[in-house]
This record gives sequence, C-alpha cells and structure tokens, in this order.
Amino acid sequence: MSAPAVVALFGPTGVGKTAVAIELADLLRARGEDPVAVNCDSLQVYAGLERLTGAATAAERARLEHRLLGFVPVTDDFSVGDYMPLAHAEIDAALAAGRLPIVVGGTGLYLRAALADLSLERVPSGSSESELWSPQTRHPTAIFGLTMERAALYERIDARVEAIVAAGAGEEVEAARALGPGRTAAKALGFRELPAGDLDTMKRRSRNYARRQLTWMRKLPAVTWVDVGDRPPGAVAAEIASAL
Repeated sequence: MSAPAVVALFGPTGVGKTAVAIELADLLRARGEDPVAVNCDSLQVYAGLERLTGAATAAERARLEHRLLGFVPVTDDFSVGDYMPLAHAEIDAALAAGRLPIVVGGTGLYLRAALADLSLERVPSGSSESELWSPQTRHPTAIFGLTMERAALYERIDARVEAIVAAGAGEEVEAARALGPGRTAAKALGFRELPAGDLDTMKRRSRNYARRQLTWMRKLPAVTWVDVGDRPPGAVAAEIASAL
C-alpha cells in the first residue's frame, strides 16, 4: 500500500478503536509521523457525555490528540451537515501542518462525511447507501475495518456497559437531563435506560447497534479488514502499521 494522507479506523462499539488508534499513533511517531485523531462518532461530539459515549479519556487524549471530541453543548442539536465542514477543516489543517490524521469512530455517515464530499440531498427510494460516497475520497485514504467474532464482541459490549456505569455515566445523564438535552444528544445509548437502572435494555440496544455497524461496514469501499480477536491493542496496531 502506498503511503496514505489519511488513515481511518472504523468498527462497532466495544471493538477497541480508541486503544488501537493510540497504539498506532505510537508506532507512527517512531517512523517520524505526527498523528492526530479526528473523531467521527456522532455522540462523542457532546461535552458532558464522555463516559456515556466511551470517548477518549484525558489520559488517552494526552497520548494522542483528539479533535472534534466533546465540543458541542449537550443542549444543542448537531447533524452531519454541521460536522462535515468541521471534519474537512480539521483534516486539511492537519495535512497542511505535516500531520497524519487518523479518523476514528463508529458512525458510518460521519465517516463518509469526514473522508468524502458527501451529498446531503435525500437519496431516492431504493438507492444503495454506498451511492452516498463521492467517487473519490478527498485525500488518499487507507480505511481499516476492525472486526471480531460476534459472540466475543457482545461479551465486550456487555462488559463495557458495566464499566461506563461504574465510571459515573448515570451522573452524566442526570446532569444532561437537568440542562434540557437537545434531540440528538438524547439519542445516546443509555440516556433512557440509566435513569431507570435498566442495564439489560441498554446492553441489548448496544448489541443491536453493533450489529447495524457491522452490516454497514461491509459496504465500505476498499476497506482492509483487521480481525481484533483477543489480541492486545498493540498487536492490532502493529498489523495496521505494517499495512501502511
């Protein structure tokens, strides 16, 4: 593979995208690159929902700078139309500064919007989602799809739900509800379930969301598949680095 201008890591919730991105950044720095992550998760843009949405922690952000993360007030609505010009600007600015953008997230539409000039017009009935892609990405891009065996992924998702609740996601939801959340922020998984203590429903909805993400991943153009399995993030990152 020729050296890309942009790297993209996409995968379902719970697969470990952030951890892999951080380890990949360390490997790329050893090669003389200056990586920066650009978020493409539609709910990690919200300030105050970092634990609920599994956004990179302060310690993780200290290891790899993240852009477009936790910057939208939870009271505001935010759409792909708002996101696309911001993502393009962040990627273009990184490239102009000689940096390597790593686009990381699990929202398919936001990934498209970050990498391509996405048409936001309504798609005719019966059209394939892949038609929303422009013929070319805006910059030479290597897209890596992180995947793993379905049962193991679901176990990770269930454990992740328990972990974010233990980290205080319920308090985040209470604070956001007190402010009067916008329509889009209120769609975050757990926003309805945590006030009622209904973790079983939250886990089920999270697994269903991961299944939809996996279905969408099969439509990615020119994707390089990486089976995470039970490997540590560093081993997964090394496989990606070797492909670059």
